[in-house]
Formats: sequence, C-alpha cells, structure tokens
Amino acid sequence: MFELRKANERGSANFGWLNAKHTFSFGHYYDVSHMGFGPLRVINEDRVKPEGGFATHGHENMEILTVVLSGAIAHKDSMGQSEKLVAGEYQLMSAGAGVQHSEFNPSSNEELHLLQIWLQPNVFNGEPSYQQKPFPQEQGFVDIATPTASGDSFLIKQDAVIKQLILEPNTQQSLSIELSNKVFVQSINDELSVGKTDLNSGDGLKITQESELLFSNNSSEKVKAIVFIM
Repeated sequence: MFELRKANERGSANFGWLNAKHTFSFGHYYDVSHMGFGPLRVINEDRVKPEGGFATHGHENMEILTVVLSGAIAHKDSMGQSEKLVAGEYQLMSAGAGVQHSEFNPSSNEELHLLQIWLQPNVFNGEPSYQQKPFPQEQGFVDIATPTASGDSFLIKQDAVIKQLILEPNTQQSLSIELSNKVFVQSINDELSVGKTDLNSGDGLKITQESELLFSNNSSEKVKAIVFIM
C-alpha cells in the first residue's frame, strides 16, 4: 500500500532567515492526519539564510538526524561538541535525558539547505550522544543508522534502519523488507519512482504491507532519497 505525501501539500513556515517545509505536524503547523509515521515524528526541509540559525535550545528523548544537502551548518552542544557539517555529511544526536545545542549557517553568502529528521527512541533518559561523518555518495543503498551500528552506520536507539539511496541515470535498485515493516521514502530530487509511484523533490511516500520494492531512475540525472524501515 502506497500513500504519497506531495511536497506542495506540506506545512510551511517562513521567518525570513528560515524557510521551512514540514512533512509532519511541527511548531505552528498542526494536521491531525499527518502526526508522524511509526516512530518517525519529524521531517523538516529547512533553508537557512547566510548567518541565520537556531539559538541554543533543548531536546530530550529524541533521535535527531541532520542531513546537509548544500552549504554547511555549525553545531555546538552541551556535550562539548563544536562541529561543522558540509554537504554529504550526516549527524545523529541522541538527546537522551537532555541536551542543549545551537545550529547556524556560518556562511556570509551561501544558503544552507538541510533535512532535520526526528525519530522517537525506544530507550529513554540515557546519556546523550553525538555521531557525525560522511557516507559514500555512490550507487545503491548505504546504511546510515541501524539499531546495532552494523557496518559503518550510526547507532540509533530505535528498531529502525535509515538508508541513503543513490541511483545513477537509467538504473534500478530493489529492496526486500518484512511484510510487517513500515517504510517511508523521502525524495531529495526529482525523477525517482517506487513501483508505479513517481516522486519529485520533497515528496514523501508511506509504504505498508509490501515485501519487495523497486526503486527506479529513468532520467538523465542522478537521484537521491532517504529510506526509513521501521
């Protein structure tokens, strides 16, 4: 079963320095029919103007994945981390019992474009932790986060797997899953198809009661997506 969440139907917020699109209810955007999907609670697509950002604020008991699509982000937190992420890098912060952090666009002339993703954990009130690194930008699936930190993936405190998918022009990739799994696909650019469903940039796709998925790129450009299996 497939349910498409079109990019132009998402919630939105524009504060001048920040232009945000919300796949699920967040902040001032509330839609009872879009409260999350399984443990996946937030997918925000944010565009942050040069030198704009989020002042120090707190989180607790949330797994927070940041994906830099273009530009860079400067991160500081109460765990002592002071880091810069650039396009192609991922960051996973487990808020645990509580963490304070800030996020800014350090550039004076380049916009920051990112995805911020929240998943509810299945372990609560633990020590907060921080993970950051780039992942290969090559054809196929790459595990970004797993509950066992298998391979080179981040450790996530949830029974969920987060994958990066890259498809070169005119290629396909299949994915086998358990019939009981929920899957969410977040498209990063145009021309991705999942089965007979076409996705454009910013579109999301809820998938249930499927055991085999075929991802296709029939265009002349590389496509990229984030796939959540829960």
